[in-house]
Amino acid sequence: MHQVSSPGSIVVLTGAGISKESGLDTFRDHDGLWARVRIEDVATPEGYRRNPQRVQAFYNARRRELSQGSVEPNPAHLALARLEREWPGEVLVVTQNIDDLHERAGTSRLIHMHGELLKVRCERCARPLPWAADIDESSLCPECERTGTLRPHVVWFGEVPLEMDRILAALEKCSLFVSIGTSGHVYPAAGFVTAVREAGRARTVELNLEPSHGASLFHEVRTGPASELVPAFVEETLSSAAQNANL
Repeated sequence: MHQVSSPGSIVVLTGAGISKESGLDTFRDHDGLWARVRIEDVATPEGYRRNPQRVQAFYNARRRELSQGSVEPNPAHLALARLEREWPGEVLVVTQNIDDLHERAGTSRLIHMHGELLKVRCERCARPLPWAADIDESSLCPECERTGTLRPHVVWFGEVPLEMDRILAALEKCSLFVSIGTSGHVYPAAGFVTAVREAGRARTVELNLEPSHGASLFHEVRTGPASELVPAFVEETLSSAAQNANL
């Protein structure tokens, strides 16, 4: 079992693998979204400029998928919310996912580095706004009252992920870094484990259905479904902290 000195801080990185068991499509699986549509068409600023209607339709469909009653947080999301509640130090969840399943599970210290599906951003006033409906060219920005200015609040390829300064500061001081359900192909998130290892303070653990592209960089790798691995890992971590507190 890993040992973490309580109450050190924990940073958890989550990717599409943690939400797949909730019924959401992943992007990089052999049957994922990128096997059906071209990244260049729906997930780049250039694709949006070429055909905004197509891009809006793609994200409208993702938004409707997320609102289906069958899509709910799974045991992995719930376990991370428990970790935040019960760990004696700080816990920060950094997610590459644009869904709201972490929030629904109860996680509050959360960074959506790739944006949020249930928000839009006005290209004129640049303010993110909650938004659960479809977007089209007639959608009105509630702030500036312009039409045709709303885009998904999602970080596309070629754009800078959100809150990187806060993320890097947390990685530098953490005592445990856990990566869950990520492919290890998408930067800068794929480089987080290297940043943590270079800081020399933290233990690094990967929990994944299968080893990621960067699995060899972690101190420990466990494979299996997130809904099984994450609750067990959280239980071990909290039990370890309780034992250390009683010494």
